[in-house]
Amino acid sequence: MKAVIGDEILVDSEHAGTPARRGEILEILEAEFGTRYRVRWDDGHETTIHPVAGTVRVRHSGSRKGWQQPEHAR
Repeated sequence: MKAVIGDEILVDSEHAGTPARRGEILEILEAEFGTRYRVRWDDGHETTIHPVAGTVRVRHSGSRKGWQQPEHAR
C-alpha cells in the first residue's frame, strides 16, 4: 500500500500506556534518505515525521479497510 495525501496515519507510542497519535497526511516528502510525511495531528499541531518500520499504520481516506503499513515501512 502506498500512502497518499489525505490518508489517515496512526503512529504507535514509544512509551507503554501512552496512546497512539492519529493524524492526516498533508504532504509526502521523498528524499534519498527515505520518505517523510507532513502530518496534521488530531490536536491541530503539524509536524514532519520520518517513520520507522513497524511504528506507522495508514488507512486510505474514505476506505473501509483496516490499518496497513505503508510500502516503505515494511
